[in-house]
Amino acid sequence: MPELTAPAAQDVAPATEGLTVALLGGGTVGSQVARILTEDAAVLHDRVGAPLTLGGIAVRTLDAERDWQADPARYTRDAEALVDGADIVVELMGGIEPARSLILRALEAGTAVVTGNKALLAAHGAELYEAASRSGAQLSFEASVAGAIPILRPLRDSLSGDTVHRVMGIANGTTNFILDRMDAEGASFEEALAEAQRLGYAEADPTADVGGLDAAAKAAILATLAFGSAYTLDQVSVEGITGITAEDNAAAADAGYVVKLLAIAERGTAEDGTQGAVLRVHPTLIPREHPLASVRGAFNAVFVEAENAGELMFYGPGAGGAPTASAVMGDVVAIAQRIVRGGPARLRTPVAALPALDPAEARTSSLVVLRVADQPGVLRRVAAVFEQHAVSIETLRQVRDDDAEIPGASLRLITHRARQRDLDAVVADLTALDAVHEVASVLRVEGN
Repeated sequence: MPELTAPAAQDVAPATEGLTVALLGGGTVGSQVARILTEDAAVLHDRVGAPLTLGGIAVRTLDAERDWQADPARYTRDAEALVDGADIVVELMGGIEPARSLILRALEAGTAVVTGNKALLAAHGAELYEAASRSGAQLSFEASVAGAIPILRPLRDSLSGDTVHRVMGIANGTTNFILDRMDAEGASFEEALAEAQRLGYAEADPTADVGGLDAAAKAAILATLAFGSAYTLDQVSVEGITGITAEDNAAAADAGYVVKLLAIAERGTAEDGTQGAVLRVHPTLIPREHPLASVRGAFNAVFVEAENAGELMFYGPGAGGAPTASAVMGDVVAIAQRIVRGGPARLRTPVAALPALDPAEARTSSLVVLRVADQPGVLRRVAAVFEQHAVSIETLRQVRDDDAEIPGASLRLITHRARQRDLDAVVADLTALDAVHEVASVLRVEGN
């Protein structure tokens, strides 16, 4: 799927015989792709117009147990030989190496590649797009974001005549499951994480998920398709969910919001007038009535705002062997149909037309929870700090805090939209204010 090809891509002569698919990786998703290629061979033949043959499956361990077992003769450790004999290479190994080298080997030989490797695309996407451009080979990666949800192809094709202003989504099922349990059941972060691990939604080491890195890689890919420029993981501001507390959820619920980890890519303008894009991942308050607020459990959803199409939402399972394999096979069939019928690969090399802006340029609202001394003049002093940095307060609620170690009150303030750097300056000055015992929480607000 999302394919980024060059105008110089060369026509491919129609294929008169079957096509060989090399599968790199035999894990959860790879096993399901092998199953579909094998069990649905007749259906795929009809759709493509030629047989799709599984040439082999490159794996690290030949006799490992797998979700679906292919003919043992199909498994090999010689990935390079498999790539060299293929018409289409499907990379589902994950990680950077040897996946990067094998994909480059295929692309440089003019062989089409399908990958679901979000980490590789977020780190080395530009290099892969350029290699595809030089040879005219197709590079497709629908499965790299949101599992079975068809989001990258709509960004590339359906909205190609429109201007996308913002892409905002729940792009990690593990964190959504955890936050959903914390909201619905009052569970602590540790309790919700343990349940996610027990049910198989979270890895034994959940750092990439709960730390926001998985969602950040997807944010870079979404932005690349939405804005036509190549973005990398290091251009995404990242904050995970490990700091979310029961108090945060209570404050959110009290104000009519729910906490979600969102990946956000949006057009913006820096203070000096530079047009660009801001890429960020962080816990975010969403109004209960917003479509993203209703996304429960381990599901994913991506919300797109475009100039003419307006607001669109794509929803579905964001992970799992069979759902992700569905996205992979969509790319495989599209490529195979093109090869059989002849014609150029559908690629477009991104151009750096919209630079990544400093995350401090983002414009957002925030919920700020303060624990303060319960005495005259405190509200005036707090409000003066916001005014000093030109950040206006939309709503304010005061709650007595008699159970705190230091008796006082809690102030829950929601700001109007302001630049992130100004909000950060407000928080820094509030922390230094002697009437403020603690800045208990700062959460961004979107969707108003």
